[in-house]
Amino acid sequence: MTVSRDSILVQLRERIVAYAASHVGKDSAEDLAQEVLLLLERKYGDREKIEDLLPLSFQILRFKIQDWRRKGRRRREFDALDATQLPLSDGRPDQASLLEAKEREERLGAAIEKLEGRCRELFRMKLEGRGYEEIRVAMGSASINTVYTWDFRCRKALLEKLGGKW
Repeated sequence: MTVSRDSILVQLRERIVAYAASHVGKDSAEDLAQEVLLLLERKYGDREKIEDLLPLSFQILRFKIQDWRRKGRRRREFDALDATQLPLSDGRPDQASLLEAKEREERLGAAIEKLEGRCRELFRMKLEGRGYEEIRVAMGSASINTVYTWDFRCRKALLEKLGGKW
């Protein structure tokens, strides 16, 4: 009694889908089984016996599963999060961040007020967005390196007024 190639492929398909579903999930298993059967039909159409087709089909399936996983890693599909599970942000900072920023600003303002005149003036100009060359001209310094030195010393003094840490 001879079994037709079509009935062999139907039986193989069931086994291939079951094996693939246990490794990659039911949705992808159907696609992989289809790819394996297409390859069997195109390249190995001369094979008629189940003894030849069964090991060949599972070898092809293993390669297809490896390829599927490699593509998924490359596309970062496995790292993807479900968008419906993520909390939505309106883009505004939260209340804790706003409070911390306000406290930091108040501490910084109080510390700058405690500084001597030149340092206060230097920080005012820096906060206005002026560059070192503009500050040099406004403060009447002969060299820009002097402004760099003043800036370094003023930042150091400000850090001391803040208690040694920002």
